[in-house]
Amino acid sequence: MSDASARLRRKFWRFKAGRSRRSVAGQVLLLQVALVVLLVVCGVIALVLQSEHDTSTEAKRRSIAVAQTFAHSPGVVQALHTPKPSAVLQPLTEAARKSAGVDFIVVMDTKGIRYTHPLPSKIGHRFVGQIGPSLAGKVYTEEVHGPLGHEEQATVPIYDDHGKIIALVSAGLKVKNVTSEVDRQLPIILAAGAGALVASTGGTALVARRLRRQTHSLAPDEMTRMYEHHDTVLHSVREGVIIVGDDGQLLLVNDEARRLLELPTDAEGCKVLELPGLDPATADLLASGRDASDEVHFAGGRLLAVNQRPTDRVGGPRGTVATLRDCTELQAVSGRAEVTRERLELLYDAGLGIGSSLDVVRTADELARVAVPRFADFVTLDLADAVLHGEEPAPTATDMRRVAVSGIRDDHPLYEKGRLIDFLPSTPQARGYRAGRSELVSDLSALDGWTEQDPERARQILDYGIHSLIAAPIQARGIVLGMANFWRSKREPFDAEDLSLAEELVARAAVSIDNARRYTREHALAVTLQRSLLPRALPAQSALDVAYRYLPAQSGVSGDWFDVIPLPGSRVALAVGDVVGHGLHAAATMGRLRTAVHNFSTLDLPPDELLSHLDDLVGRIDQDEACAETAGEIVGATCVYAIYDPVTRRCVMARAGHLAPAVVAPDGSAGFPDLPAGPPLGLGGMPFQSAEFELPEGSQLVLYTDGLVEDRSRDLDVGMELLRRSLAGHPDRPPEESCRAVLEDLLPERPADDVALLIARTRALPADRVADWDVPRDPAAVSGMRAAVSEKLAEWGLSELGFGMELVLSELITNAIRYGSDPIHVRLIHDRTLICEVADGSSTSPHLRYAATTDEGGRGLFLVAQLAERWGTRYTPQGKVIWAELAVPDLGEFGDLLAD
Repeated sequence: MSDASARLRRKFWRFKAGRSRRSVAGQVLLLQVALVVLLVVCGVIALVLQSEHDTSTEAKRRSIAVAQTFAHSPGVVQALHTPKPSAVLQPLTEAARKSAGVDFIVVMDTKGIRYTHPLPSKIGHRFVGQIGPSLAGKVYTEEVHGPLGHEEQATVPIYDDHGKIIALVSAGLKVKNVTSEVDRQLPIILAAGAGALVASTGGTALVARRLRRQTHSLAPDEMTRMYEHHDTVLHSVREGVIIVGDDGQLLLVNDEARRLLELPTDAEGCKVLELPGLDPATADLLASGRDASDEVHFAGGRLLAVNQRPTDRVGGPRGTVATLRDCTELQAVSGRAEVTRERLELLYDAGLGIGSSLDVVRTADELARVAVPRFADFVTLDLADAVLHGEEPAPTATDMRRVAVSGIRDDHPLYEKGRLIDFLPSTPQARGYRAGRSELVSDLSALDGWTEQDPERARQILDYGIHSLIAAPIQARGIVLGMANFWRSKREPFDAEDLSLAEELVARAAVSIDNARRYTREHALAVTLQRSLLPRALPAQSALDVAYRYLPAQSGVSGDWFDVIPLPGSRVALAVGDVVGHGLHAAATMGRLRTAVHNFSTLDLPPDELLSHLDDLVGRIDQDEACAETAGEIVGATCVYAIYDPVTRRCVMARAGHLAPAVVAPDGSAGFPDLPAGPPLGLGGMPFQSAEFELPEGSQLVLYTDGLVEDRSRDLDVGMELLRRSLAGHPDRPPEESCRAVLEDLLPERPADDVALLIARTRALPADRVADWDVPRDPAAVSGMRAAVSEKLAEWGLSELGFGMELVLSELITNAIRYGSDPIHVRLIHDRTLICEVADGSSTSPHLRYAATTDEGGRGLFLVAQLAERWGTRYTPQGKVIWAELAVPDLGEFGDLLAD
């Protein structure tokens, strides 16, 4: 009965819809026009009511204001005390009424008898309205029917000078005058409503016009019939239909597609990639929008043939429509599809899980783990031992290192991880390695030759239940790197299809293993190069107690470097630099800069001049490498260079784009000296400035690269403050312990950048180990200086060096007197060597030459070079210093002091 009534209702509405000749757009237009008219009418009514309310409120407000104003007007109280108040107040109220725009102002006594009224005949009569509230001191408003008609009035009291109410005054408007305000506003309201109606109608017409285009001017019965046909066909066909929008949103899905893909009832409107239970491959295809023809996909345990085409080829909206056919009824294909699905999933997982790092052993272990237990019960991987070191493998399967072992159990009899194996030529591994082809052994017990490798272990393998083997070569770029061995014990033996799957798995891992091998080789070469370019040991010197740390970054080698360079006069130079970038190019550039610093330091240049020469060198390197092959490898470098003199305890420093060194005073306080910051090396055009400080004995000078204090998780200022705190408060801590403490306090477990740290504790040369004299510019002074020097050498226990030192000193002083200028100064330093320095005020430099047999002079510096271990010249702001060093046979007590 209910079905019959439902059919009758559908026929009735279809009949009603069929009688209407208007299109859907026309009906919508009429409906919207009616709604707009209704809204306008309601708006007009509301505006009229609101206008009347506002006008009435304004009338009351004006009445109160006029009444209160008149009640407080000057002369009103005096008029009330006159014998005839009406004669005085009537003209006043009329004038006030006209000027205020109200209809009446009435003054009355406390009994309500009028003194004034617009109609003189009403004077002396009783006031129409309530006067009780006003007699109580209140302002009272009301609506009454008075002599002038229907009125809005306000009554207020009039007080005398003593605050007593002596009269009342009332002012107001007639109601008809109030409503006349509404009448004046009503045309404006109607005009606004008409305008709104016109605008709304126009907008509605535009919307209806667009709707007419979209519905193609179809009548309601035609659209109903089209929808019924579309719905019947869409949900009746035995083929899934899915429409996906351009943004990947599921717009439409029929019943068959919902069944095939096991989609929820509320799937429409969701993103395809977010639908629960949908196969990732199928979801990717539906969301991709690409064309597809009979692509086979697995979804919900079914094998589906998918066809997909775009929907905008005929001018429709952007998106795709896909059709799905269920092919699982083909029993012959069903079993193969399941196997294929598992293998595809295995290959997919292998592609994601293998090669996550550039580590050979880890990549091999990833291959072993992904194949167990889904493909094999046990997997072992053997790589040529040379591959682990980044080298080329041998042509035979000897020196094979087992790098990965994985299985369903741990008590297997296979060779353990880390074992070095030499496979015999009769084994499947050796044959496969040599030929570069996979070996399939379906039955190990029937194979001859493989047991010769290790008969006892082969028997254990068979007794354990392992019965089948695939030995696949791991090869890339035509080179066999090792063998991957797949073993089975709990499932069916391997077949030819398993062999192809094993080769596919190994091929995916082989590329990653080869990349890891090549990276290992390049990394080892870069590290070796970098290590060879850094100092292997610190030179012997007595000015500083030095400790250092160099930590390469985890991402590869970089260009950080440091150096400790002994200089003449017991001085020591400290240098720390950083070349921007990583890799071989940065390491090679670092070596060039370190060599340049060594060469420039032999010239004994001040720090600022040395950095200027280094800046020119970097600029030339940039020009030489500014070509297409080295684009992006232009050098960028920073450097800090310091010279410490243990005699004067003065330290001269300069920096080029580098962070300022830290200084720890003997009392434990730490800080960063005010050192001018020069530009990075290679920019050119900007001079470098140096600064000179006095460092008390026991001070610590800390030089470092930015990798120590810079980190992505903190600002540079925070890192500098952490360094200062780590150094402060430990005046007696040795430099070696300071290096360890600083690295522990500042560096994470895996630093992202190279770190070079150099900490030097200053020493002062004892005053009794230094002697100096001022020498007059007189040749006769030479003999006196020889005697003074001999006496000092005897005091130091170095009398045996007296003859050689006298000859050297005589020659240097004579040259200074003859070719130099005042002042002339001689200094003798007893350090690890015996150092003689002769300073004068000229800048002319002597040169060693070989005198001819007929020359009378020119042999002095030759004698100096023969007697001294080293000699040279350095320039100072006051002139130059010529120095020579003589070896000390036995340091004695001073040597013990240096050792301590």
